[in-house]
Amino acid sequence: MRRGIFGMFSRKSGGKIPGSKPNTTVSVFIVLVVISILMLMFSSRSFILQFKTMGMSAFSGVRGGIYELSSFVSRTVLSVKELADLRKEHADLLRQLARYEELERSNAEINQENARLRDQLGFAKTLHFRYIPAQISGRDPNNLFSAIVINKGSYSGVSANMAVIAWQNGTQALVGKVIQVGTFESLVMPVYDTSSMVACRFSILRFEGIVEGQGSRETPLLMRYIPKRARDDINIGDMIISSGMGGVIPAGINIGRVCGVSLLEYETTLEIELEPVIDFSRLEYVFLIETEKAENHD
Repeated sequence: MRRGIFGMFSRKSGGKIPGSKPNTTVSVFIVLVVISILMLMFSSRSFILQFKTMGMSAFSGVRGGIYELSSFVSRTVLSVKELADLRKEHADLLRQLARYEELERSNAEINQENARLRDQLGFAKTLHFRYIPAQISGRDPNNLFSAIVINKGSYSGVSANMAVIAWQNGTQALVGKVIQVGTFESLVMPVYDTSSMVACRFSILRFEGIVEGQGSRETPLLMRYIPKRARDDINIGDMIISSGMGGVIPAGINIGRVCGVSLLEYETTLEIELEPVIDFSRLEYVFLIETEKAENHD
């Protein structure tokens, strides 16, 4: 029988030896069987559902990835925008804070200025001389270490040789005298100028002398021509006042306090160092006065 079958295949294949080349009929048959199985699988509902499930899973994964990516981008963009807004708000707040601090400083300065002016006004009411209030406006550019510029001139009634005093730390004291007058400004020579000479005396001991400057507000004033016999009576801290001699500076104006005494063997008088009552580095307001009494004039 096996022989008969082989004979049949031999005849159909044109007498060729079986197995030497794949049989076309068998190949076609196998292909048809595979196609049929595949068609059955695709026609099966469970396979379709599984395929759909797989497709939906894959699509969901892709969609989730896209959503996460878009969300990340959106959050990043929003974060950048929020950061920019925060920076702008921070800059605005810093500017507002700076304005508030400036206003606070201005308010404090105004309060201090008002307090100083009230203090000066209170002092002005005690003056028995004709006076002109003035403010320090600068320094003489040709004499930076001494000459003082004030903001009142002949238009306000200022004249040469008027005494200049100030009120500081609850004490009145001599600043100097007017040496040059303009229409709206005047030049004052302070007591520490090397050309300044003021007749003075001890407020208690009453010994007289002359106060001279040494050219700088940081150096002591010098009082000369005090007799040697006064050496044992002089104490550190004694007040020196103007004597009124010469008629330029009124008598009784504070000048300085004794801070040192020099006794030179070849001199017949003492030389005394004085610390000025006025702190010229903080001087702002002054009063120009005359020796003769008169009505207040500004």
